[in-house]
Amino acid sequence: MPNPLTFSVPHSVETPRLLLRSFREDDAPALHDAIVESIAELRSTLWALPWVDCEQTLENALVRCRQAQANFLNRADLAYLAFEKSSGRLVGSIGLHRTDWELPRTEVGYWLRTSATGKGYAAEGVNALTSWAFERLGAVRVELVTDEANMASRAVAERCGFILEGVHRSVRRGPDGSLRNRCIYARFPAVA
Repeated sequence: MPNPLTFSVPHSVETPRLLLRSFREDDAPALHDAIVESIAELRSTLWALPWVDCEQTLENALVRCRQAQANFLNRADLAYLAFEKSSGRLVGSIGLHRTDWELPRTEVGYWLRTSATGKGYAAEGVNALTSWAFERLGAVRVELVTDEANMASRAVAERCGFILEGVHRSVRRGPDGSLRNRCIYARFPAVA
């Protein structure tokens, strides 16, 4: 197995409209602003993530930025902030998570601030990182996992060419205590 710490991962990836860049400490105010704007939507779809469930303070945003930096450097998690190139505004985060470096395979995940949804940013970022995973990481599989009721994320998966492989029933509890299902989507490298 290759040592992930020796693997070159870009600190930024550009798409036609986005700059995906690894987290920095000085991103904390912009991250805090985006999360506060979107906290109701985040808690309805990503409630299980510790940074969503915690109190939304500037200090917690700074902690999130520092944790993301450390995880990126350790290759434990490859999270990027997504900035609109035309304005420099933070519109969300897109990353590669739970990477199995030996196989290799990874999972793409994302969230967008509420005011940036419906503009195709999620699909643009997901396609860019998925392509990178196939071309540079040599991934044999990229997964996209979402709550069954999250129709917006399911639509992104389908627009990006991911195939629904299955639904895991009753795998976690929602914020209201109800049992929730999880959809597992996957995409595979193109065969030439």
